[in-house]
Amino acid sequence: MQITLVEGDITAQAVDVVVNAANSSLLGGGGVDGAIHRRGGPAILAECRALRASRYGRGLPTGQAVATTAGDLPARWVVHTVGPVWSATEDRSALLRACYANSLAVADGLGAATVAFPLISAGIYGWPVDDAVRQALTVLRAAAPATVTEARLVLFGADTHATARQVYDAG
Repeated sequence: MQITLVEGDITAQAVDVVVNAANSSLLGGGGVDGAIHRRGGPAILAECRALRASRYGRGLPTGQAVATTAGDLPARWVVHTVGPVWSATEDRSALLRACYANSLAVADGLGAATVAFPLISAGIYGWPVDDAVRQALTVLRAAAPATVTEARLVLFGADTHATARQVYDAG
């Protein structure tokens, strides 16, 4: 699987799957989650509401992943995952890695070839960017999905992209 780093807007990625750094309610919010719901339109929210009414009445647990339509996005599906909030006193990195692994597994199950990931938990959830990149790359470099041929890490802003490039190049 090829891993690429892209500076840009995840909602503009023409891929099979866009991964949403969702909140557990699945009903939209700020950051990546809000942008995906706004640009994707009401079809995404409708499917998220149906998921809440059926399988996830208490919300999507941290680290798990579930797929919906991509609505008006230039993708086929959105895979929603809930990242952990950064903690300086508790190691939650396994939960962050689970977001990438479970999202990749859902995408693979859908038969997706291309997947665009945001930098999960590195926004409002406060995860340090360099470590968030390391956690993502740990999972993506070790993965051997059946159908996914490209995992794209979409980084918002030049500074985030530069940090990700340094971490990626370091190995």
